[in-house]
Amino acid sequence: MARWLPRSTDLARFCQKLNRVKTLEDDMMETSFNRCLSTVDLTLLGIGGMVGSGLYVLTGTVAKEIAGPAVIVSFIIAGFASLLAALCYAEFGARVPKTGSAYMFTYVSVGEIWAFLIGWNVLLEYMIGGAAVARAWSGYLDSIFNHKIKNFTETHVGAWQVPFLARYPDFLAAAILLVATAFISFGAKVSSWLNHVFSAISMGVILFILIMGFVLAQPKNWSAQEGGFAPYGLSGIMAGTATCFYAFVGFDVIAASSEEARNPQRAVPRAIAFSLGLATGAYILVSVVLTLMVPWHTLDPDSALADAFYRRGYAWAGFLVAAGSICAMNTVLLSNLFSLPRIVYAMAEDGLFFQVFSQVHPRTQVPVVGIVVFGLLMALLALVFDLEALVQFLSIGTLLAYTFVAASIIVLRFQQQKVDAPPPAAGGQPSPEPREGPSAGELKEYESFSDKLQLVDRGKNKEHREPGQLKAAFEPYLEFLSDFYPGEVVTVAVVTLMVSAVCLCSILVFGNTHLHLPTWSYSLLLVLFSLGFLLSLLLIWAHEQQRSTQTFQIPLVPLSPALSIVLNIYLMLKLSYMTWLRFAVWLLLGLLVYFGYGIWHSKENLREPRPQRVSARYVVFPSGSLEERVQAIQPSSQPTTGLPDTDTDDSKR
Repeated sequence: MARWLPRSTDLARFCQKLNRVKTLEDDMMETSFNRCLSTVDLTLLGIGGMVGSGLYVLTGTVAKEIAGPAVIVSFIIAGFASLLAALCYAEFGARVPKTGSAYMFTYVSVGEIWAFLIGWNVLLEYMIGGAAVARAWSGYLDSIFNHKIKNFTETHVGAWQVPFLARYPDFLAAAILLVATAFISFGAKVSSWLNHVFSAISMGVILFILIMGFVLAQPKNWSAQEGGFAPYGLSGIMAGTATCFYAFVGFDVIAASSEEARNPQRAVPRAIAFSLGLATGAYILVSVVLTLMVPWHTLDPDSALADAFYRRGYAWAGFLVAAGSICAMNTVLLSNLFSLPRIVYAMAEDGLFFQVFSQVHPRTQVPVVGIVVFGLLMALLALVFDLEALVQFLSIGTLLAYTFVAASIIVLRFQQQKVDAPPPAAGGQPSPEPREGPSAGELKEYESFSDKLQLVDRGKNKEHREPGQLKAAFEPYLEFLSDFYPGEVVTVAVVTLMVSAVCLCSILVFGNTHLHLPTWSYSLLLVLFSLGFLLSLLLIWAHEQQRSTQTFQIPLVPLSPALSIVLNIYLMLKLSYMTWLRFAVWLLLGLLVYFGYGIWHSKENLREPRPQRVSARYVVFPSGSLEERVQAIQPSSQPTTGLPDTDTDDSKR
């Protein structure tokens, strides 16, 4: 029976396959895409992804039902929280200017299976998001014409009463997606130009709303007679923050487009900062004028801005608001259709997804197969499916991607930078280089003794420490950590930090409501998990980081990514259990695809080192002096008679 069980070496090799990281090319600017996008192009793409229908609908809904006029504070907090995630994307987008966004960032720092699952979830997120926006676009246009489109379809086509299907087929939503797919397939420059047009109209309408809104503003609408500025208190402000946070999820289109940017090292961080700043300003200012024009408790959640102008005697302004809303939804559609095929392309290019999606059209230089296939799937979703029950699924995929990108920033910042291999020696033989660092307690093998001498000399140099090594100031207190390979302790600490964050947020979300914990145990668990989180953070901080590079780096690492991790996990746990159930089902489907196809076709399989035959090796034990830990080993083809004596060791030295 025992012989059928897998050996420990097989399990270790299998785990290594799951956690292998992507090997980046020497020239990361080389690409099959057309590098034609400027900082302005990327900024408008980001604004188009963030300032969508939410500006016209979300502001009124949160103001009336959740936070009151304090929705302004909710947007300020949500904007700051989004900034933490956006800065992580900005650093990765500048350092790794490749398409794929969160999938690529996770692959180069955390591991293959985690990257695939992130890409798999982002894929569904974009599909449902695009289809949902198309149906909202159709419904908004239909409402302008007194629902004539809906009535015509139900009369001549019929209505359905089938679970999970829409009440009637939405041909208009499917048609707008097909038209957008056609434009996206013409190339990045055409897509960018179209986005410029819709973004310009949308921003012009927003500017009109702000000017007219401040002219019609009445400060008494914030007075105590109308309920005050924060009628729902601090709890309402924080609940509004959780809802407003999802208004800023579109900035990752900039990171997904980094392989088509002319100068991604500068353009990506700037575009993310500019677009997030402008979007946050737009949400805050529109919330101000909306709650000052009419009392917050009289707002119409479905069409707050148009209704506010109508009630102030400017019914004609409602048509401008409708035009701005439709143009804003068009930019969101373009953003989804622009990003999704590029993420699929990145997965297919790495061999983790079907190879057909890695084809790039030679003339337009876009992944046309992915654009057409997923555009058709998105149109099918919008045509027949009821998406209201699935819309909340969008949040969990985004938040999970944010969490892994933040963790990847910490892991990458404390990793040793890869150094190019030295040139071959005069005899034509390449100079040997050390293998990848093993875990603590294992034997470290080197092909030559001189390699070990260089490593020992570098380890004894206290003034120059590599990233991932313990800082000199902490070595007297944490000396037992100095035996680990650089970066190992940080990786373990990041995992501990994430586990502590999950436990801490679980107690905050479920402690009083679902678990009904007594006060003493609730407080004790909060203290314990908070201590675990803080100790993990301090342990990471006690190690050396990579020194400043020429590209953008997020400040206050590891504090900034850690705060982003806590916030994202907290918001994920606030989602409904049905969302988690659907997420688990989609995750299982992704694992079937990965283990059925991805793990076998991964291009990292081709890069795995092959065993080499050497005449002599040296084994270095993790403790003891240099003389004690250098011992010769006979080749595997010769019989081993034991360890050599001291004279043999001296001759080797």
